[in-house]
Amino acid sequence: MNKNAYKKRMNRYDDVITARKWWSRIYMHWLWKGDDNAIAREVLSMIPDDFQGEILDVPVGTAVFTAEKYGKMKNAEITGLDYSQEMLDFAQYRIAETKLSNLKLVRGDVGDLPFEDDSFDCVLSMNGFQAFPDKPKAFGETFRVLKPGGMFLACFYVKGERPPADWFVRNVLDKKRLFIPPHYSLNEAKELLLSIYGKQCEIKNYRSVLVCKCIKGVS
Repeated sequence: MNKNAYKKRMNRYDDVITARKWWSRIYMHWLWKGDDNAIAREVLSMIPDDFQGEILDVPVGTAVFTAEKYGKMKNAEITGLDYSQEMLDFAQYRIAETKLSNLKLVRGDVGDLPFEDDSFDCVLSMNGFQAFPDKPKAFGETFRVLKPGGMFLACFYVKGERPPADWFVRNVLDKKRLFIPPHYSLNEAKELLLSIYGKQCEIKNYRSVLVCKCIKGVS
């Protein structure tokens, strides 16, 4: 595939998740009644620009939400992991396009992360858990590779908060395997996060999107 064709495919994907086109704005604001861009900014603001340490971004996707932020984080070393080679190819294109030097890419499965215990100071997962087939295992693995005292930051779909969004997930996104059931309700997700991280967990939701900041306890 030539460079221009590749960029067009990446931009089409980004248009959907960032609501850059009129049709994607209708999808985002009417169906979800939310703004993924604002949620992404909120999650990323939890990481200071002068953050020092190792960050795992899973799934890295096309890095459309994170590339600008990572460009400011000169003291951080970031590993972007994704199961999809296409997403990794898109992310690699964006790395080259934005001249990012602190983001390296790895293909892998969140249910079996290829890293040692206590490897990362921060694990970031934006819009990923709704697409992971074994969600408890994914939560367990992201906890395992996080250092004691490290941050787990995430946003993901939860069911039961907006009927039109739930209908679309069941009848479109699940069937296309863009989302993979079963999905957690807000209370189920809260209970699971609190069971893993204890009281050091801040959880909120914007209708169908849960946002959390959790700290791994120090033994």
